[in-house]
Amino acid sequence: MTQRDLSYDRYCDEVTVQTGLLRQALAGADLQARVPTCPEWTLRDLAVHVGGAIRWMNEIVRTRASGEVPDEVVPQFDGPPVEDGPGALDAWLAEGAEAAAEALREAGPGRKMWTWSWEQSSSFWARRLTQELLVHRADACIAAGVPFEADAELAADAVDEWLEIVAYVQRVQPADPAGELRGGGRTLHLHATDAAPGVHREWLIELTEDGFAVRPEHTDEATVELRGPMTELMLAFYRRLPLNSDEVEVRGDRSFLEFWLERATFG
Repeated sequence: MTQRDLSYDRYCDEVTVQTGLLRQALAGADLQARVPTCPEWTLRDLAVHVGGAIRWMNEIVRTRASGEVPDEVVPQFDGPPVEDGPGALDAWLAEGAEAAAEALREAGPGRKMWTWSWEQSSSFWARRLTQELLVHRADACIAAGVPFEADAELAADAVDEWLEIVAYVQRVQPADPAGELRGGGRTLHLHATDAAPGVHREWLIELTEDGFAVRPEHTDEATVELRGPMTELMLAFYRRLPLNSDEVEVRGDRSFLEFWLERATFG
């Protein structure tokens, strides 16, 4: 459905790069502040969620797990005690990311292991962990009131991966709201206005009777178009930026875009 251009080694590197940028966003921030894009969480809750996910994925990769790994068997899954302070939380995030990146490099691409997805290998986890970190770094930056910028290739890959996840959910969880994203021939065009040559920057998503199809095409006749700089396009597509933001533009049937975003979820 979509195209993956980033290398396995790049994903391994990004695990520590994105964690480092997340730690920068958290440094000096009020860890009890609410995260507007994840309102059930404080900034500390967000950090613990991310750090726990890093260690959970590391345990799967390190042990070449053949089945799902329960949270309770993952070492230090819950993070340091609150009373240990932000320094301990920062160190826990850094250590977890380094260990996960090392485990992924040791496993190498395509190593068979359990995942919850269509791809049962280390390659899935390298990409998934990178994108988990990228999007939650955006959440942290929004809550901390600091700028967020995504590398254009990573942001484009985040859009690609999200489309693959939604399509997978349609196939395996027919009752999920994503199942409603089918039929009618309606089209959604995503257009990043600032991507450099060679970077994937346009997606034409067409609803079909079987689900939806994605093509890397330009069109001026989509049911609705979402356009803007790559970072902001990715944020809006992930519901991290309001559609009425001055940083993106919606052309056409906004209600169809809202329909998509409300149903393109999982978990």
